[in-house]
Amino acid sequence: MPFRTIETLESWVAEFEQQNSAGASHIRVIPQDGDGGADTGLVGMRLPNSPTEIYIEPPTQPGEEWTVTFEPREDYVRLGAVAVQTIAVEMTKLARLCAFLQQKSDEFMRDLQSDPQLSTR
Repeated sequence: MPFRTIETLESWVAEFEQQNSAGASHIRVIPQDGDGGADTGLVGMRLPNSPTEIYIEPPTQPGEEWTVTFEPREDYVRLGAVAVQTIAVEMTKLARLCAFLQQKSDEFMRDLQSDPQLSTR
């Protein structure tokens, strides 16, 4: 599976944020070393009122989709109704982000099939 460079992921996240400015969560691309020192990235998101880190990872095999990992927590989180409503909005944003990244990846793979030199994009 070809990798997406950190620059590609950063551009996808920036495009998503321009189209989906609502929400209080912080989305960022975290540098990550890929196979053979490849400059890859991992998308991270932190919800308001919660110290839980969320990672969004690209598929590793054709036909798979982007996945979400919620970092484990040691402590309980107690929230009122307004905070729960905020998290519900952010979960919707997270789902839209995953769908957006999947769409961009599918486009990337279609482009790659027509031009194999794009494999380091």
